[in-house]
Amino acid sequence: MASSFVSGSGFVLVRTPSYRQQRMRRRLVVVSALIGLALTSALIGAAATPGTDARSRSATGPFSYFPSE
Repeated sequence: MASSFVSGSGFVLVRTPSYRQQRMRRRLVVVSALIGLALTSALIGAAATPGTDARSRSATGPFSYFPSE
């Protein structure tokens, strides 16, 4: 049923996005926010970690907690 407030003739000045376009825009905003949060936390984590030599760090793996002898 057509709304009585919508004119049937004349130029369309502003076209509102469809439901699908709104949903895709919201999804893009959420994904962008998550990626931004992940990058920000990685940057803060990298800045908070002291710079150490790779050889001085002990290597831990799935079997490093068991005695090897």
